Amino acid sequence: MALVLDAVWYPRVWILVRMGLEVELEHGSRDPETDVISISQKRPAHLRGVNVNEIRRQIGIVFQAFNLFPHMSVLRNITLAPRDVLGLSRSEAKERAMLLLERFGLEDKRDEYPDRLSGGQQQRVAIVRALAMQPRIMLLDEVTSALDPELVSEVLEVIRELAAGAMTMVIATHEMVFARDIASRACFLDDGLILEQGPSDQIFTTPREARTQRFLQRIVAAGRL
Repeated sequence: MALVLDAVWYPRVWILVRMGLEVELEHGSRDPETDVISISQKRPAHLRGVNVNEIRRQIGIVFQAFNLFPHMSVLRNITLAPRDVLGLSRSEAKERAMLLLERFGLEDKRDEYPDRLSGGQQQRVAIVRALAMQPRIMLLDEVTSALDPELVSEVLEVIRELAAGAMTMVIATHEMVFARDIASRACFLDDGLILEQGPSDQIFTTPREARTQRFLQRIVAAGRL
């Protein structure tokens, strides 16, 4: 079964996923002007007449494990897709990359390689790489779970800045306090389905579903909310 959030662009949507559950995020569109995000465990049928690559160019993805190219410098990691996919010149791609690196305090790392960076720095570079494509929406998959606790805050601050700038984001996270404070809408997933969704305040304080209530009770008991 595929559940689709169709023709509605929320400023920020946080997805609360039960520990151990694997969720696949798919994207496509029935109309070039109406973007669709589906959350499913099976790949949906091909949508005829849709330029899938054009849709993908509008979506930035940041992975849990960074997925930076280890043999490329920070600058090369960021400029690769804008040059090869968007057709930017070397100077245009470099200018865009440097503006983003300066924005997030990474300008001095431009010539470094990923293995010379901390986990937090690598994740911030991964976010910059996604932003360099100037996406309409960002998908972030547990972007802090691979980090040491003391490095989490620097990545969360980047996400806060993006949220303040009205970037549409769909984020799978277990950072409950952060999600409660910044999300405009939250979804609780159980066994691959959206069990409950609504305004963040409502989901975190007065959830309707018993399964959501039990999940949050355990989070509170563990001191994570």
